[in-house]
Amino acid sequence: MEQKERIRQMEQRFDRASQAAAQLAAALDQYEAVQDDIRQLRQYYSSNEWKHDFAADEAGLLPHDLKRGVLSEDGIWNLLSDIRELEARMKNEE
Repeated sequence: MEQKERIRQMEQRFDRASQAAAQLAAALDQYEAVQDDIRQLRQYYSSNEWKHDFAADEAGLLPHDLKRGVLSEDGIWNLLSDIRELEARMKNEE
């Protein structure tokens, strides 16, 4: 490979890697900022309060215009599972 072409290719790789690293750093900053939210969601989902709130939703006792995605068993379970998988993935990369 010619020197100029090699440098062009490496420069493209450098640019892609630099952009990805900056995006990852921003995402990690955002993730670190919501650690308390994640902890509280985990506690809530395993609590009697969540079970009570879920039962009230199932019984139609909550206002219909109340956003309540947190009471979706699949929604909160999937979110917390995704977070566990991401945390395991980050630990394996160290």
